[in-house]
Amino acid sequence: MITKNNANNCTAYITRDGSEIRELMHPQIHGNRQQSLAEARVSIGQTTQRHFHHQSEELYYILSGEGEMHLGDDDFRVAVGDTVHIAPGTHHCITNIGNEVLKFLCCCAPPYAHQDTELSDT
Repeated sequence: MITKNNANNCTAYITRDGSEIRELMHPQIHGNRQQSLAEARVSIGQTTQRHFHHQSEELYYILSGEGEMHLGDDDFRVAVGDTVHIAPGTHHCITNIGNEVLKFLCCCAPPYAHQDTELSDT
């Protein structure tokens, strides 16, 4: 079981919502059990695809850049140091409104799974 990981060792991939993800700690890779932690990146001017998770509760912690969070019926600005709670079943996406890559940590419990992600029509 791996109990330590370095972000520089993580291969990036694109999730169903279109964000670039590096799994910092995930049960399928590292042996932890109850949650996952990833670094997400959204390019300047880009918006992730609106989606929701059937089971996972998420926390976003903004590391760099500025964004506009679309959470259910609410839209609000997020910046470095902000944390956003996303309850299961809540439609959401995030837009990079700044002039640098928007980076944030995403903690999911239960751990992130592609099959738990459903893209929204609206």
